[in-house]
Amino acid sequence: MKINIINKSKNSLPKYQTELSAGMDLSANLAESITLKPLERKLIPTGLFLELPEGFEAQIRPRSGLAIKNGISVLNAPGTIDADYRGEIGVILVNLSADEFTINNGDRVAQMVIAKYETAEWQTVNSLNQTERGEGGFGSTTT
Repeated sequence: MKINIINKSKNSLPKYQTELSAGMDLSANLAESITLKPLERKLIPTGLFLELPEGFEAQIRPRSGLAIKNGISVLNAPGTIDADYRGEIGVILVNLSADEFTINNGDRVAQMVIAKYETAEWQTVNSLNQTERGEGGFGSTTT
């Protein structure tokens, strides 16, 4: 699939790091470094603008290495870039560690997965088909 992209950063375009990777790394586009204090969150610009095809979204997800090594995550994971959005892709990072964390220009801060989705149409009914689980909520399937 080909996707139109504008790159206003000096960083490379997002790319898959291995042949079977689902996500492409997104890099920070910063004029100066940003330091996240513990429990602080900030919007990190990427300098990227997409034109996704109808029926597709870009999901913005945390990078597992940043999460386990530094406690850095994407706050609204996964963030969604809709097919009709034309603004800059930003990544909402949060520092869940007890230490400050500095983000520099070009640092890989998140990953982006392109995913197909369906548009739902509601059908109002008077009852739903029954299942074995029924109305069991959180923890109802544990033994």
